[in-house]
Amino acid sequence: MQSSENSRAPLLQLHEVGFQYPQRCLFAGLSAHIASGLVLVRGGDGSGKTTLLRLLAGELPLQTGQVRLNGLCVATQTLLYRQHVYWTEPHTADHDQITALQYFAQLRQRYPGFAAADAPHLHTLISGLSLEPHIHKPLYMLSTGSKRKVWLAGALAAGAALTLLDVPFAALDKPSIGFVMQQLCAAASNPAQVWVLAAYEEPGNVPLAHVINLGD
Repeated sequence: MQSSENSRAPLLQLHEVGFQYPQRCLFAGLSAHIASGLVLVRGGDGSGKTTLLRLLAGELPLQTGQVRLNGLCVATQTLLYRQHVYWTEPHTADHDQITALQYFAQLRQRYPGFAAADAPHLHTLISGLSLEPHIHKPLYMLSTGSKRKVWLAGALAAGAALTLLDVPFAALDKPSIGFVMQQLCAAASNPAQVWVLAAYEEPGNVPLAHVINLGD
């Protein structure tokens, strides 16, 4: 586990976090104090990347350890904690019956900082991810890559204190990968946000504040 020097008070704190199935331990004793910036959760298939993101989202109960975001404890203040987290399961069908614009409207109601003046403008994100032809379509009509672009546009516009992205570059075309990398590089300098990316390997040229290595 690696971290950069940072003197600011941590926004996200993990203390001795662990998770196991009856026949297998995914990880144990994960601890980190992250002030802001981009965090990489690196690991191979089945290493527990998505499980850790679900724990950080407050979607999956902790088995051991503690997680705090801006002082809020995920175990005892779950609903309040979740208000500060952006997380969308990449393969979810929960939003299939609404359009991308309707999804963004829901996010605007949930996140006070959605597309605020100091965040990337939603139109720029839609254009940069080539979503213009798809924003009025129900999400079930979109390809896997286009749906992922909708989740990414929402993440980049939400302004959440903690944003969780599971394998964010999967199923994306090369121009969209480059655009998302640019946006993440800009987001890394925001002192009020933590971005956690789960991936198989380190993304190139993206500054990382912390790396959690779950192994292969």
